[in-house]
Amino acid sequence: MEFTMSRKVVRTSKFRHVFGQAVKADQCYDDIRISQMTWDSNFCSVNPKFVAMIVDASGGGAFMVLPLTKTGRIDMSYPTVCGHTGPVLDIEFCPHNDNIIASGSEDCSVMIWEIPDGGLTTSLTDPVVKLDGHSKRVGILSWHPTAHNVLMSAGCDNVVILWNVARGEAAVRIDTVHSDLIYSASWNPDGSRILTTCKDKTMRVLDPRKGTVLFEKEKPHEGSRPIRGVFVNDGKILTTGFSRMSERQVALWDPKNFKEALTLQELDTSSGVLLPFFDPDTGVVYLCGKGDSSIRYFEVTDEAPFVHYLSMYSSKESQKGMGYMPKRGLEVNKCEIARFYKLHERKCEPIVMTVPRKSDLFQEDLYPDTIGPEPSVEADEWFEGKDAQPILISLKDGFVATTRAKEFKVHKSLLKTTTASAGNQQDSSGEVQSLRKEVKDLKAAIEELTKRVSELESKH
Repeated sequence: MEFTMSRKVVRTSKFRHVFGQAVKADQCYDDIRISQMTWDSNFCSVNPKFVAMIVDASGGGAFMVLPLTKTGRIDMSYPTVCGHTGPVLDIEFCPHNDNIIASGSEDCSVMIWEIPDGGLTTSLTDPVVKLDGHSKRVGILSWHPTAHNVLMSAGCDNVVILWNVARGEAAVRIDTVHSDLIYSASWNPDGSRILTTCKDKTMRVLDPRKGTVLFEKEKPHEGSRPIRGVFVNDGKILTTGFSRMSERQVALWDPKNFKEALTLQELDTSSGVLLPFFDPDTGVVYLCGKGDSSIRYFEVTDEAPFVHYLSMYSSKESQKGMGYMPKRGLEVNKCEIARFYKLHERKCEPIVMTVPRKSDLFQEDLYPDTIGPEPSVEADEWFEGKDAQPILISLKDGFVATTRAKEFKVHKSLLKTTTASAGNQQDSSGEVQSLRKEVKDLKAAIEELTKRVSELESKH
């Protein structure tokens, strides 16, 4: 009598063995007093040049921006960005210019700062642009993924504002949609939709320019604690929240059919809000709970149950916040697929997520073309209705950062000076050209002289 064993033991996935590892102690950033504010934002933002973190500041609000290479103990007197008059609640680097960072504060303002290459030498108090339009503290910031100089902010006045940063003006104001505190606000991959979650227990997909609700879902999670939402691949939405019994949950939704979740899974009974970080290149989502000492990660696919648990990185100390490096800042030759910057009370510790591979060759399957730093549409065009897909880059050559950051243009009427950083790179490339020419000429001259010397030697 034959019987077939048909049960499939384990789902095959190249990300099943992804493991997280903290870097060595001397690769951390030490002696930094991380902000004690109770607010559910990341408190940290990173890019291939800098790591920024919100720090404790007496009387006002401040954050620190360090060149990635400045590891080790940070001196107490190290300069900060300290122009806000109230605590800073959220910071985010611009995806199209690594030297530009936005901050939102309890002082109701949003400020845009320019960080010089190499970091600050003195504290920075004057922003490039100050954006006033909220009547209560501003706790959520998110740059548009593809449009240059478009920033979304959400405040405790239950208002979402889309700023045309180069003009220094609020281009869209969404103030009649949310009846209570906004928990999260994020863009879809091409920035043609906004997803918000709110204390009124409704999750909404909005048309960003019209400010209208396209889809909404009441009570994606039954519990009353904060809900977070992010767009994942194929227009689907992943949320984290709590059950009626205060268990933490993760769920996946299709906005075209909001009635039922594609999956809803219970995780544990911790109380921290789970911050989701989604990587569209691998389909992996990382859930970092504020106050947790672990990072759980899952693979999102189109086969049921859609959200597949992979593994968990655990440590002894709890996280006060978390930064997430863009793909172009990773070390591809080490098969690194994610890097987090974990905030402790007094330090920032990078955590590297790796896929174990034996080969030293470039792993094409781990690194499809990824979002690069070039915007695909200007702010004015975008507000007029033009959508554009992200411009992708290959990571094959260990992606060499193109330092020709898009110039941060500010209209003359708004500020007398346009920021120099990108402007002088244009002529510096000219300088490089002339230096190259000079070197070439010198080489030719030396060759000529060497030839003459050998000719003379052979005569004697």
